[in-house]
Amino acid sequence: MKVEFWGQEFQVNMFVGCVGGFLIAIMSSMFGFGGGPFMVPLMTVALRLPMYIVVGSSLLAIFFNTAMGTARHIQFGNFDMVLFLAMFPAAIIGGYIGPMIAKKVSPTVVKRIACAGLLLLGLNLLGVY
Repeated sequence: MKVEFWGQEFQVNMFVGCVGGFLIAIMSSMFGFGGGPFMVPLMTVALRLPMYIVVGSSLLAIFFNTAMGTARHIQFGNFDMVLFLAMFPAAIIGGYIGPMIAKKVSPTVVKRIACAGLLLLGLNLLGVY
């Protein structure tokens, strides 16, 4: 499939995107982590999209997965309202400030920071630290 954005055209393999998104949604729902850290590499590496398209697309893609996962966890009683109310304002502020910082930093630095974050997340999930 061809995607056009701001006058540039990109070739995207929809099969890889759909299967990858499906698997990421299942894993993130099962294990309770956000799908964003995995959607971004999927779109940048497998689909070969530039970072400025990936960020917004990833946020939209994980919105639906997050909404469904949240609804199911509330249904099962796995929801802490106090924790949510503490984290919600911080998430809104971070979502506002983050793009302003990323706009001023080179895409290579943003990718390196994302890689370091994923490495730390992986090591934490494996119980290394």
